[in-house]
Amino acid sequence: MKLSEFKFDLPESLIAKYPVERGESRLMVVDRKTKTIEHKQFSDILSYFGDGDVMVINNTKVFPARLYGNKEKTGAKIEVFLLRELNREMKLWDVLVDPARKIRVGNKLYFGDSDLVAEVIDNTTSRGRTIRFLFDGNHEEFMKAVDELGETPLPREINRDAETADRDLYQTVFAEHVGAVAAPTAGLHFTRAMMKRMEIKGIHFAPVTLHVGLGTFRQVDVEDLTKHKTDSENYRIPEETAAIVNTALDAGKRVCSIGTTSLKAIESSVSANSRLKPVEGWTDKFIFPPYDFKIANSLLTSLHLPESILVMMTSAFGGHELIKEAYQVAIKEKYRFFGYGDAMLIL
Repeated sequence: MKLSEFKFDLPESLIAKYPVERGESRLMVVDRKTKTIEHKQFSDILSYFGDGDVMVINNTKVFPARLYGNKEKTGAKIEVFLLRELNREMKLWDVLVDPARKIRVGNKLYFGDSDLVAEVIDNTTSRGRTIRFLFDGNHEEFMKAVDELGETPLPREINRDAETADRDLYQTVFAEHVGAVAAPTAGLHFTRAMMKRMEIKGIHFAPVTLHVGLGTFRQVDVEDLTKHKTDSENYRIPEETAAIVNTALDAGKRVCSIGTTSLKAIESSVSANSRLKPVEGWTDKFIFPPYDFKIANSLLTSLHLPESILVMMTSAFGGHELIKEAYQVAIKEKYRFFGYGDAMLIL
């Protein structure tokens, strides 16, 4: 398929700047068999799942990856966005810097009044750099310093500064393993009370970990989608999760991927007999129509931006024409889009 097939006019006013109360968003339900679209509240999701069904959740935890430092000598303010850790012992990180034209190899950056200093050691892309943090403490102490200095990495499209409340709002209630620079946003709708009601109903939660990187939001700049390369993201599927999912599949139950990041993880580790395999590694899987999904048979997802790889994955799962129609309905009905917006359940 072509990039232009995922272009649509989205009014900027529909991109949610703040979330509604957790669990209180709207829910669009898209049924692939009947080709119907229903409008519900998120709490209605319980009625679509029952005993033995499984929800695959991404338990990655967002860390405050956006830092602001000052360049040595000139004092120029520089944004440093931490992308991924390259070497823990040497404290090497891949980062994006802005404004990039001011940052060259050998430059040092100072972060506030803290002991945190970074040295630029390589150029990777136009905005990308590899930096080494000069910090005497251990990894836990280093991450604590980042946590104190950093800012919640809200995507630019939300178009506002991060606030203190975003530390909790932009984090799922089941977040556990630190490493994401963006939240798995479909999971933001769940409350602990709702999850408890689901468990009482016999619904199982199967955690995977995929540390969401900025590649998830990177602009696709080629018309031929087969030529687009996504950034690799670290992921893990535990043996227990694979067992829960495979038991459900064998019993003909629903396996619902909570979000496109969970979907990417489970579709990256499929056995020859179309079952989920435990794994720990990296995936650069890019899913767009047509695609034959092997593990998930339902999907809860956010309403994504035009031409994003996430709307492409959603389209692959729901069927291009049906999802295209659903998005037009969502715009007409003024659903709230993007990470802090409403949700879509595809059955």
